[in-house]
Amino acid sequence: MQHKNKHHASQPHFLIPTLLSFPSSSSPCHSKENKVLEAGEVELLMATCITRTLSPALTLEHGLDQIDNAIRHLKSNPPFTTIGMYRFEVLVSPSTRALNWFSSQPESSTIYPQFFMSNEIENSTSVSFRLDTIRGVFGIGTAVSFKGSYSSASAHCASFKSYFSDYSTLVAAYGYMDLRSDPGFYGTGLSYFFVPQLELIELDGISILSMTLAWNDSSLCKFKEAVEANELSLYQARDYLWPRTGESDKKFINSTLTRPEVLTNDNAQMVALNALSVSERDLMHDPTEMKNGAHSHQFTVRFSPTITISCNMYPSNYVAKTSNAFQDYANINTLWASLIIEECSRLGLTYFCVAPGSRSSPLALAASAHPLTNCTVCYDERSLAFHAIGYSKGSHIPAVVITSSGTAVSNLLPAVVEASQDYVPLLLLTADRPPELQDAGANQSINQVNHFAPFVRHFYGLPVPTDIIPARMVLTSVDSAVYWATSSPCGPVHINCPFREPLDSSPKNWMLSCLKGLNSWMMSADPFTNYVNIQHTFPSNEAHGSLREIVNIMKGAKRGVLVLGAISSEDDIWAALLLAKHLLWPVVADILSGLRMRMYTSSFSEIRGNFVFVDHLDHTLLSDAVRDWAQADVFVQIGSRITSKRISQMLEDCFPCSYILVDKHPNRHDPSHIVTHRIQCTAAQFADHVLKASINGISSNWTSFLCALDTMVSREISFLIHQEQSLTEPYIAHVILEALNCGSAVFVGNSMPIRDADMYGSNWTNCTHSNDILLSSGLPCHGIRVSGNRGASGIDGLLSTAVGFAVGCKKRVLCVIGDVSFLHDTNGLALLKQRIPRKPITILVINNHGGAIFSFLPVAATTEKRVLEQFFYTSHDVSIQNLCLAHGIKHVHVNRKVDLQDALISAQHEALDSVIEVESCIEGNTSFHSCLKKFASHAADHSFNVLTKLSLSNSALRGSTYCTIQKLEYSLYRIRLCAPPTSARVTRDSTTFYREGFVLALFLKDGNAGFGEVAPLEIHKENLLDVEEQLRFLMHVIKGVNIEFMLPLLNGSFSSWIWNNLGIPPGYIFPSVRCGLEMAILNAIAATEGSSLLNILQPLTESEKQTSAVPPNVRICALLDVKGTPSEVAYVAGTLVKEGFTAIKLKVSIVARRADPTEDADVIKEVRKIVGSQIQLRADANRKWIYEDAIRFGSSVKDCDLQYIEEPVRDGDDIVRFCEETGLPVALDETIDNIQGNPLKTLEKFSHAGIVAIVIKPSVVGGFENAALIARWAQQQGKMAVVSAAFESGLGLSAYIQFSCYLDLKSAEIYRLMNKEAPVPVAHGLGTYRWLTQDVITEPLSITRNPFNGFMEASSADAGRLLRNIRLDQNYIVSRNSEEKVRPYQLQVHSKGFSMSINVHEIGKDTNENVVVFLHGFLGTSEEWIPVMEAISGFSRCIAFDLPGHGKSKIEVDTVTEPAKEHIFSIEAVSDIICELLSSINAPKVTLVGYSMGARVALYMALRCVDMVEGAVVISGSPGLKDEPARNIRRMKDDSRACSLTSYGLKCFLDTWYAGDLWNSLRCHPNFKAIVTSRMRHNDVHGLAKVLSDLSVGRQPPLWEDLKHCKSPLLLIVGEKDDKFKRLAQEMCSTISQESRGNRKSTTCETVEIPGCGHAVHLENPLPVVKAIRSFLTNKRV
Repeated sequence: MQHKNKHHASQPHFLIPTLLSFPSSSSPCHSKENKVLEAGEVELLMATCITRTLSPALTLEHGLDQIDNAIRHLKSNPPFTTIGMYRFEVLVSPSTRALNWFSSQPESSTIYPQFFMSNEIENSTSVSFRLDTIRGVFGIGTAVSFKGSYSSASAHCASFKSYFSDYSTLVAAYGYMDLRSDPGFYGTGLSYFFVPQLELIELDGISILSMTLAWNDSSLCKFKEAVEANELSLYQARDYLWPRTGESDKKFINSTLTRPEVLTNDNAQMVALNALSVSERDLMHDPTEMKNGAHSHQFTVRFSPTITISCNMYPSNYVAKTSNAFQDYANINTLWASLIIEECSRLGLTYFCVAPGSRSSPLALAASAHPLTNCTVCYDERSLAFHAIGYSKGSHIPAVVITSSGTAVSNLLPAVVEASQDYVPLLLLTADRPPELQDAGANQSINQVNHFAPFVRHFYGLPVPTDIIPARMVLTSVDSAVYWATSSPCGPVHINCPFREPLDSSPKNWMLSCLKGLNSWMMSADPFTNYVNIQHTFPSNEAHGSLREIVNIMKGAKRGVLVLGAISSEDDIWAALLLAKHLLWPVVADILSGLRMRMYTSSFSEIRGNFVFVDHLDHTLLSDAVRDWAQADVFVQIGSRITSKRISQMLEDCFPCSYILVDKHPNRHDPSHIVTHRIQCTAAQFADHVLKASINGISSNWTSFLCALDTMVSREISFLIHQEQSLTEPYIAHVILEALNCGSAVFVGNSMPIRDADMYGSNWTNCTHSNDILLSSGLPCHGIRVSGNRGASGIDGLLSTAVGFAVGCKKRVLCVIGDVSFLHDTNGLALLKQRIPRKPITILVINNHGGAIFSFLPVAATTEKRVLEQFFYTSHDVSIQNLCLAHGIKHVHVNRKVDLQDALISAQHEALDSVIEVESCIEGNTSFHSCLKKFASHAADHSFNVLTKLSLSNSALRGSTYCTIQKLEYSLYRIRLCAPPTSARVTRDSTTFYREGFVLALFLKDGNAGFGEVAPLEIHKENLLDVEEQLRFLMHVIKGVNIEFMLPLLNGSFSSWIWNNLGIPPGYIFPSVRCGLEMAILNAIAATEGSSLLNILQPLTESEKQTSAVPPNVRICALLDVKGTPSEVAYVAGTLVKEGFTAIKLKVSIVARRADPTEDADVIKEVRKIVGSQIQLRADANRKWIYEDAIRFGSSVKDCDLQYIEEPVRDGDDIVRFCEETGLPVALDETIDNIQGNPLKTLEKFSHAGIVAIVIKPSVVGGFENAALIARWAQQQGKMAVVSAAFESGLGLSAYIQFSCYLDLKSAEIYRLMNKEAPVPVAHGLGTYRWLTQDVITEPLSITRNPFNGFMEASSADAGRLLRNIRLDQNYIVSRNSEEKVRPYQLQVHSKGFSMSINVHEIGKDTNENVVVFLHGFLGTSEEWIPVMEAISGFSRCIAFDLPGHGKSKIEVDTVTEPAKEHIFSIEAVSDIICELLSSINAPKVTLVGYSMGARVALYMALRCVDMVEGAVVISGSPGLKDEPARNIRRMKDDSRACSLTSYGLKCFLDTWYAGDLWNSLRCHPNFKAIVTSRMRHNDVHGLAKVLSDLSVGRQPPLWEDLKHCKSPLLLIVGEKDDKFKRLAQEMCSTISQESRGNRKSTTCETVEIPGCGHAVHLENPLPVVKAIRSFLTNKRV
């Protein structure tokens, strides 16, 4: 029996005399006095914390085993420190078990405290008593406890910011603030917290098991004692881990929370905070001011065998009420009904779906009166039953349905069928007339016996309530029914309950004797009958042998596929994820698997390395070639149902093969009759066995090939969906995940919504969990629960099911259904208004005014439209808005993409239900689906053709690697032009004109080479110096990198390769550099294949090979400057026409020549008169005109039949306006040159029909990949894609000719797929060849008049031959550059008490001028600077040191002549060492570049060693801490870290160091693992630890005052995401500038923010750093 704490029932204080005095037997650590530490002591202890993330565990039991092994290993290798903290973390299965685990701990325990804290609520008004599904935290034991003083004017503990979403980054401490204890015991206002030894934290989709041990010889305990204490807690928790065989979780929970010693205070709060950031000052503040905290109003804590505190865990006096209530019921009907409801509650069935009715009154009244039940009511039994299905799907607990008699029962049938087919447990309580009223014409009386057979698992016909029958019969019937419903195969169970009158609570005597034998039951909270199901486990001989056979089949697989069908439980989703990671097979995940829509936290390389999800295999199989090739030899399928017909057909086509189907029910799901091995078990049970086996025989080529095909089809689908202007149904499926977070779930309706979601769903959305533990565990993603009614796959009851699913899963649900499904279940809207404890639901209704799915069936092609609309589409004009209005539901109508995105995001942030109606139409939907399938099939065909060509020709192909780069070289060329480039600024006295650029030579290890051209133009914000820096950088990082066979597919392949293999964000390579690099790589691949660039991008098909198809020639558009009079220009144009040009582009708007636009118009008119109407005329205004001038020009040339005018207006926003006002066709040029990021987002606003062409300069838009993407958009929109040169040499022009031909072939394909007439050949803007007086290649470019048609054309075949046989004319090569050799050497430094050998790397000119010295950060080495040094070594002497203790530097302490100083490596000492080094290399004055720790040294020397330092680049650096207490704390922390480094070793230290928030951005970098690995290369770990301590920012003198007198120029470089150091940089610049204004001096201090990165900017985004450093050096010299 529970007791209220009457002293403080209205206040959140506890009277706990022995709160801080746990039994000493609970832990050897508690043998010392003063076990409760002060906050300051804890802060130091926390600074020593080392966190190790273990491999993810399949189950909680496995996680405990891993932690046990880790503790044992630590015990055998103890650290040599007197103070420390160690923490192990492991991801485990995410099902809710924390409360169950707490409840299963024994009453005789000696380990305290034990607690459970819910993390699902933040106020006491939303408490739910569905305890078996509550997520929260379980903890046991105390690693460390601490207290602090707290004072507040408020009488209650206020709310803190929720921190549960980011648990994986902290050591959580739990406790209370503002405790009231006995007089004289610490006093009122005490705060008390403890860090548990063992802890389970349950979050959405993941659970984290951790163990923490702490020791401090002086105040806590010794290491050995701490280990022994943790072992006690671990062993008890593991020995009493729920579930034990056959025992119910509800039994444990009920018995635990109803113990007599439990004290309740339902106004209290339990607090969780980040112990790693705790300080005494935090604990003294008001709770509202604390950071990184969370609180809960629902918890229970057991402090000792006699003290347990509970808050909102169970209704008060529930057991007492139960034991006394049954004998007081008015009549036998109410007794039996109450017994049924009570037993349901004890079995965990607390959700009742009640339909109004008279005969069911006893059941309804009993359910509504029970303190632990939640009841919902609906007047439509059909909707109510489907709602119950949804609840059961969401919670995995049967809902109970209560109905009256008659057709009310029959209305349950559709839902019963669905539940039976989909294995959903339900309990149906149907009221009935008594036997005497059956077959007698009584009202609402039908035969309800076996009413649902064969769709129920069991039927129970209860007798009419009577006191002659023992009431135990009622209880055992309910117990049996629930057992049947929840045993495999799960399903509905029907209990028919006849009642005689009275049906209300009218008194009618009954005999108490019927309660005989129920005394113990009434005094407990347990069910009457506990069913114990002892199943055969895998260790049994028979099962073990069968599974050994399965594993052997899987080991023999060469082309295995893992298929994930419908998976409902989070544990099985987790198991499937781990299985996918273990097998590394291609994974085909159905939309209902929970892993088709995934939340990601990591980069593409991490994902590819750990998983091989093939999300668009359905559309990839549209290709006949792929379908014939994709012959798997082993399928392993988890979960029975598959949505995709094409996947099912693939399974059938691959037969005979091994097809292993795993599902927990015994029924057959094998419509094609091809399953060879059927395993009845859960996914977790199957994975438990497979994960122990080593299965690695699958072909890497199979995996890589299939993944590459899927990637290309995926990108094709994404492109088509996003480029389509209208709001389509596939777009809805593609973007819905963007509006969700980790706490969301999805319910998809039948018909088209589930198919679209399966085919077009996307998953590249950022996870809202902290990503550090996910990444550390090798799991860069987790699933999102997706549910649907696929048992009978009907459209009835979907809305009601979705609402029930939201109640059951306790998540925010997005429901996507069609309009007919919505109208079929409009009564489900009434359920939204029920007062049901759940999170808001968003219902997205796709309204195409009928049944769109029939438009995809064969009947649509053979039936007239009228018949289709009437009998199949069931077209309607029902107002969904009015339906919502009638039910009081928020309604939003959208018909644009942007409106849908806004509505979804808004709905996810609102605390109310809403219906989003998306307007669509059947015809448009059918057409777009057809388009998607055609283009996806073509993309698969093309990709298969390209990949097959490369793989067949390269027998050494392994995985995704095609070949390896040996080196990159570049040469500077200078060639003469006959005239200046048309866009160049030229002085009047200029007579000679040159073009300069670089030729790249990329050499492969197979001996082949490819050439590319980098030709920057100043007008495009590139210059030779900037470009050469990047080339120097690339020369270093590209050595030994593998070229992947996907690169010729373009379409994002190059961007992924640059990021994942070079570690460079693709957008920060100069466009001309990327263009030249792509050109060189593609030509190198072509050389290896003995082919051409064109044939690599667009291989000949088999039919083309048979017909010996010759690539078409490329028509050339002449370029003409309008210099001269109109007649002179017209004469030149006429000459060009005679030469064979069919298109001429005239440069207009050149103010130096014609100030008035009408004068340019006069030239156009004259040219048109001379060349005639057959010649295509183009005008190029280069964005020079204001809108009014452009209109004047346009008005003057309206009758000149211009093909288009390029960029007529200065402001891009006026382009469409110009088209509409003048009617002239327009082309884009500079508009796309300036696009940053994804060009499609910019281009979508230029889909106007008046924009007829896109002029694409590959060297300006960033290479062939970006150019092809832009061209594809244009061609898809029916616009011309015109390739334009930027005055490149013959090398670049040859590549452009091949690329132009490729785009023309693509254009023809697109038109064919869209059933359009072939496009008119495009004349490409390659006429700049006429400017070349000299050329960098020896063989002249062949652009001649075609003798067959008389047109000026370039031969694609000749261009390909020229590229294969490149010969450079050395007369025009100014210089040749290969990677400069790094010169490593050692320098000796001697100081008082020690000597040192410093490792040095040097690159660049051997000069004493412009010397740049690089200083790395803590844990770095000089080698990390080499790429940056290579980049700027062209004009600087670059030197990098391994700082003391780092890399290969060695320290020797002379303890004989002079004892070593305590802190020999202070910042002053290190500065002296560097000064001595500079003297030894004869560098009188240098510029320092320092990062982090090196930045602090560089700043110190710039301020205090001005004779040797002429400037400093400070990257993520600080002048020190201003506050003395802060310095003391930091000093202690760094000393502790140094001690941890020497005690635990470097690897363990690195794991902890890089788990900090400072490295969040770096952890997502593809090179992160390689960077951390490089940090292991230190010869002297003790020296490293010494430097960490001595160079601590806590020991460094603050330099803020020195900044006020700074005389050296400073450049401060920070990362965009590094908020702390951004603020520091701003404050530093402000300090210097204020002092400069006061003293009128001109010390420069500039801040550069590097986009897209965090603290380690030089590693995360190096190219902008290089540019910033070089600019600083140049400006400093000036």
